[in-house]
Amino acid sequence: MPDPTVPPTPPVPLDALLARADLGLRRIAGPADPAVVLHWAHTSEMADPYPYLLGGELLLSAGVHIPDGAGAGYFDAYVSRIVAAGGAALGFGVAPVHDTVPGALVEACEMHGLPLLEVPPRTTFSAVARALWQLMAQARTAELRRVTEAQQSLATAAARPNPVPSVLQQLARRLGGRAVLYGPEGTRIAAAGPDPGEAVRTALAKLAEVVRPSGEEPSPASASDTVTGLRLVAHALGNGEGFVLGTAAPQRDAGDHTIASVAAVLLSLLTGERHSGSGAGRSSALVRLLLGAAPAEVAPLLGEDRWRVVHGRPDGRVAPDPVAASALGAALGSSLVDVAGEVVRVLVPDGRTVERVQGWTLGVSAAASPRDWPAADTQAARALARARATRTPLLRHGDRPAALTDLVSPAEAAAHARALLAPIEQSPALVDTLRTWLSLHGSWDRTAVALDVHRNTVRQRVARCAALLDADLDDPDVRMELWFALRTP
Repeated sequence: MPDPTVPPTPPVPLDALLARADLGLRRIAGPADPAVVLHWAHTSEMADPYPYLLGGELLLSAGVHIPDGAGAGYFDAYVSRIVAAGGAALGFGVAPVHDTVPGALVEACEMHGLPLLEVPPRTTFSAVARALWQLMAQARTAELRRVTEAQQSLATAAARPNPVPSVLQQLARRLGGRAVLYGPEGTRIAAAGPDPGEAVRTALAKLAEVVRPSGEEPSPASASDTVTGLRLVAHALGNGEGFVLGTAAPQRDAGDHTIASVAAVLLSLLTGERHSGSGAGRSSALVRLLLGAAPAEVAPLLGEDRWRVVHGRPDGRVAPDPVAASALGAALGSSLVDVAGEVVRVLVPDGRTVERVQGWTLGVSAAASPRDWPAADTQAARALARARATRTPLLRHGDRPAALTDLVSPAEAAAHARALLAPIEQSPALVDTLRTWLSLHGSWDRTAVALDVHRNTVRQRVARCAALLDADLDDPDVRMELWFALRTP
């Protein structure tokens, strides 16, 4: 999994920032390595900045922390702590404290291999940070354009008379490496891109076996390895028939992951519907539902008895499109996908383990039979709301032993809930807000995140609930009783 402390925005080469003539930055120590990249800028005048760094920063300082008469030992300790924290470079502002960059600091940066930049008096630290954000925005735009163009070219390739080789050729070209499709028995069906050599071919074939369903226990949806400097990744195609997509490329960033995921979805469609009866079965299930059959009657056509409902929402505020939804379904091993506004719903067989998916926040229901799918859908929605509020990539609705609520008959519990919540039952917004607010222990901020509203809106709604219910919501007994009522079906 990627490092959660690294932002999704593509990093910027240090050389790109040095090339900005308006800043006038000058490298005076450290390696002139084009591979040095910056993830963000941070200003600190702490003598020990280690606790405040996440890694990948351009640390900016005017030397306010440097004591009079500081010697080589002070600067050596200062620079070593920056390097230990993963700082990418140090920018030292000339003026107003120091007229020049201290020579001992230059020597320490040279010794520890930390790039040292001289920031001229006319350049503010804010200007440096703003320039870095601008470069990041440009890099992000270029990356999105690259991914969009790749998606379009892959979709065009899938519509050609010989789609599988065409998709592999486009994928290999976009990744700058090798793309291979393996069959259910492990045989190589098709490949595209330059041959990476025997060692990589063997390693990629072994990696494909790791994700291929064995029937004994759930297999991972993807697996990765590095061989001779190439990043190898194997994707189990979502049709469940044992087809695997393998790639070998020099790098593997977020854009490459998205491109490969789209190719995996397309190849799942191209191989699954033709090599199994699942497509016909699902088509029959849909037709029977539309003609009035009950879900329990058509569920056997889907091939499983029990399923889990997964609600997914992409990180950020970008609404999911069909391609992104299909990519999520492929990552979860299911083609039963539905886009409902800002949420993607996926029906996943109980036998397949639901794992975290990069770029998504997921809520997972308990395993349910067809007659309980509506309740499972509600469980997944609530799990997703809590996951977003707590900033957890994946949250499952946990099975639990018998509780106090199980001691009350459903009819009595429902009657009590209707009577207690009658003053607000006509306002779904008030009911949802109260339920979420109570589930998050009265946190205004986390409730606002879960409901995607302003925290003041949450306060107003909760106050309205308190007034209509004539209840003291600070009383734990009142909260407990309301929570019991809100959880009653």
